[in-house]
Amino acid sequence: MEENKPQLYTVTIDGIEVEVEPGTTILQAARKIGGDVAPPAMCYYQPLKGSGGKCRACLVKVAAGSAKDPRPMPKLVASCITPVQDGMVVENKSNQQVLDTRKGIVEFLLLNHPLDCPVCDQAGECDLQNFAFNHGLATTRYEEDRRTFEKHDIGPYIQLHMTRCILCYRCVYTADQITNKRVHGVLGRGDAAEISTYIEKAVDNDFSGNVIDVCPVGALTDKTYRFKNRVWFTKPVDAHRDCPTCSGKVTLWYRGEEVIRVTARKNEWNEVTEFICNTCRFEKKQTSDWVIEGPTKIARGSVISANKYRGDLKKPDFGLKLAASQYKQVDDKRDTSQLAIRQLPAERFAKLPSANEPEP
Repeated sequence: MEENKPQLYTVTIDGIEVEVEPGTTILQAARKIGGDVAPPAMCYYQPLKGSGGKCRACLVKVAAGSAKDPRPMPKLVASCITPVQDGMVVENKSNQQVLDTRKGIVEFLLLNHPLDCPVCDQAGECDLQNFAFNHGLATTRYEEDRRTFEKHDIGPYIQLHMTRCILCYRCVYTADQITNKRVHGVLGRGDAAEISTYIEKAVDNDFSGNVIDVCPVGALTDKTYRFKNRVWFTKPVDAHRDCPTCSGKVTLWYRGEEVIRVTARKNEWNEVTEFICNTCRFEKKQTSDWVIEGPTKIARGSVISANKYRGDLKKPDFGLKLAASQYKQVDDKRDTSQLAIRQLPAERFAKLPSANEPEP
């Protein structure tokens, strides 16, 4: 006897219909469609239960609540914690109010976040950097002093730079759900809230290093990797090993022949699907420790893929043709009739030395 399949809900997001199971959130439904239809997320992390609902980066407009009640919701809602209804109509990138509000969210997140991207190890793979580039403004209205904290270690391998933290709570959920000895959390309230440890206890659990991977900014960094290299100068490859503690599936980051960093693998939404142990992350940095599977798939728009065009031996110009096909043409429609073009008089050209004559 066949099991009764659950009734699917039909949801329309930016004019695209998708069928999902009851209990699915708007964000999860949008990710099923993919591309720009999926709202950005800074605090939501699908593998972590209870995450989301804090940063408001994923706000969307519900133009129709459901087929039974087609009235729009009066305010923008957080798509990561709002379940879908059958017949719901959602506007994300097609709604100007959503786009304007998102600019304000970026501005709010950058109130206290330092603009030290040139010296931050997270540069090039920072969710906040991508969020600000895609949805933020080039200017800021904030004139007050940013809050600052002293850097301190929360274990032998992890350094916390609380000045960069945006209080997404991902690291707290990670420690709660994959370790049995969480000693850090959020202390204080409001502007005084910070991630910290009680009485400066060290985070020494075997899975503590995963808080580095889930941090969307450069607040939690790998002390063994700090200031070693820029991510776009490294070469990531997928590898695995027989580990008794975790799955052993990782990404190795090479600088030449040296493994300078080991991280858990991430999906297209920059989320870790299988957490790894500290032994794999910090202690296995020899190629001989791993079985190499091949190059890591990197999105073409990511800076990690910069300068990594590879030609085919049978088609030497393959890499250049690929780059040319994906190059975005500049649509310059400016009126050039008012531009003043300075021309050198003919006698000036006569005085210029030729290529075979040295300058006087």
